[in-house]
Amino acid sequence: MREVAFAALIAVVSGLPVHAQAQTQPKENGGYGIGRTATPAEIAGWNIDVDRNGGNLPPGRGSVAHGREVFDQQCAACHGANGEGGVGDQLVGGQGTIATPKPVRTVGSYWPYAPTLFDYIRRAMPQNAPQSLGNDDVYAVSAYILHLNGLIPADATLDAGALSAIKMPNRNMFVGDPRPDVKNPACVTDCAGKK
Repeated sequence: MREVAFAALIAVVSGLPVHAQAQTQPKENGGYGIGRTATPAEIAGWNIDVDRNGGNLPPGRGSVAHGREVFDQQCAACHGANGEGGVGDQLVGGQGTIATPKPVRTVGSYWPYAPTLFDYIRRAMPQNAPQSLGNDDVYAVSAYILHLNGLIPADATLDAGALSAIKMPNRNMFVGDPRPDVKNPACVTDCAGKK
C-alpha cells in the first residue's frame, strides 16, 4: 500500500496522473520501462565521429587562408597566435622529439591520422563553444594547423578526400597494445557483420 501511495505522490508532484505516468514509461523488449528507442534521425544527429581513414567526414572544404582567419578569431587566445601553445596545448612543432626523453606531442609530431584532427576540432573546439564551427570552418582550421606543421602548402584547400590522403609523420610509429583485454579477434575486422 505504501508503494501505491508513493507512486501517487510522485505523480502528483510531477503533474501527471498515475495512469498517464505508467503509459509514458512502457517496457520494451525487456527494457527498464523508461525512455524510448531513438529514431534514425536522432541517431544520425549524434553519429558525427570520423574514423582515422576519413570515414564519415562531411561535405565541405576549407583553405589555409580561411583557416588562418578562423584560427585568429577562435583558437589563438588559447593556442597562441602561431599554435605555439598558451592556456591551450601547443599544436605546432615537436618533430623529431617523440623518441627523446622530453617529447613534444603536437599535431605535427604525434598525431598519426589527419582526419582525427577534423573530428576533434568539430566536437570539442573552441572550448567555450564546442560544435559551433561549421564544416567549412573546421576543414579550414585543420588546413591551417597542418600548414603550420609543414604538412601542406599555404595554397592548399582541404575537403574529405584531401584530408584523408594526408600521411602524418608519426603514422607508422604507434605499436600494438599488449594488454590481453583489448585483443578481441572477433572485432578486428568486419565488426558490424559479427554482431
